[in-house]
Amino acid sequence: MKKHLLYVLAVMTVMIFGLAFSAAAEEGVTDTEIHVGQWGPQTGPAAAWGAVARGTDAYFKMINAEGGIHGRKLILHYFDDAYNPAKTMAGVKQLQEETGMFAWVSGVGTACGLAVKDYLMEKKIPWIGPSAGSRHWIEPPNKYLFNTYPLYLGDAQLLSNYAVNKLGFKKIAIAYMNDDYGKQGVEGAQAELAKSGMKLVAEVPVNLADTDMKPHIMEMRKAEAEAVLLFVTPGHLARMIGTGKAMQFEPQWMTTTTCADFPLMMAITKGAFAGTIAAGFGMLHPKQVGIGNVEDSGNPSDKLMQKYKKDAFEKFAAKEERWGLTFAAGIAFIEPFVEAVKRSGRNLTREKLVSELERIQNFQGIMGRVSYKPFDPKDPLCRIGQQEIFLYQCEKDGKGKILTDWTPTKYIPMNK
Repeated sequence: MKKHLLYVLAVMTVMIFGLAFSAAAEEGVTDTEIHVGQWGPQTGPAAAWGAVARGTDAYFKMINAEGGIHGRKLILHYFDDAYNPAKTMAGVKQLQEETGMFAWVSGVGTACGLAVKDYLMEKKIPWIGPSAGSRHWIEPPNKYLFNTYPLYLGDAQLLSNYAVNKLGFKKIAIAYMNDDYGKQGVEGAQAELAKSGMKLVAEVPVNLADTDMKPHIMEMRKAEAEAVLLFVTPGHLARMIGTGKAMQFEPQWMTTTTCADFPLMMAITKGAFAGTIAAGFGMLHPKQVGIGNVEDSGNPSDKLMQKYKKDAFEKFAAKEERWGLTFAAGIAFIEPFVEAVKRSGRNLTREKLVSELERIQNFQGIMGRVSYKPFDPKDPLCRIGQQEIFLYQCEKDGKGKILTDWTPTKYIPMNK
């Protein structure tokens, strides 16, 4: 009888430990922690975008200070890839294979993201909220990749439409990074202008190592461009506007969401950014939320943004950090991830996370509305996230003047 009792106790012990182990057996998940990876340029030509990762870090620390999610803390592992795809790949592989990430979030740059997309998808590791509006995140759609950022194609469409139909310009040019990011801006502008029987008067590629903007300005000035779309890094944009002013070429500058952090751009251009029109994906729209520029209208998103500023930025950001769109974007892009982790409950697995993300419809955080659908390999829109943006213009004091309401963007299938 005693031996039998000992045997039963032993079996029960094994079962209890087995259940405890299975509850935390998913890679990157322990009984008390969830390990998440992210890359971002803290140095190099795109260092201004490094605040995205630091925003995510403060967001996670805020959540942890409030008790975490179902008893677990979110542990962010982010590293500086200097906007270099080779460094992105090396850093992601090291963290994934040596430490083990449950998922990856955000991550700045189209080229950097493309360097690791196949690696993550082949391993069935969720990647949520890339910090780039690339069509490559949804073409083809991947079960484990969830986009949140509105596509650059849509930015170019709305900017071009506004330049022609609202401002009456006939000669539109574009300066673009000579990579997938910039080329998608060109594609969107071409498609929109074609509707009016127009073509870009100049398409000026900018390489990452370019510092002298005189040849670029000369080409656009020769084309007599009235408006110039800028699909470049903040550093290149600052040099281009500054060089243009010195060369007495001052068209209507218009830029994508990547350079829409007005206080930041005013600082690095020494005020020359004033007057620039930009596409926006949230946070500054009066019907949604303000970042010190627009008064709190009392709606839930406004209050949420104020909470993030108080409980994430003010408590956990470094003293030299600046509150603004770039920092807040590090929160915005991954709000759906946090929501899905909450919905997944205590038994957190990658498959459960994916299932909960697919149930998200019209999710309202501090961006526009985000929606997903069950995975369909033939439907890119099942992973698109947000499909609406607006335009606003930088004023002399760095504040934003809203020019349009939320505007749905039109998805352009590749090679069509």
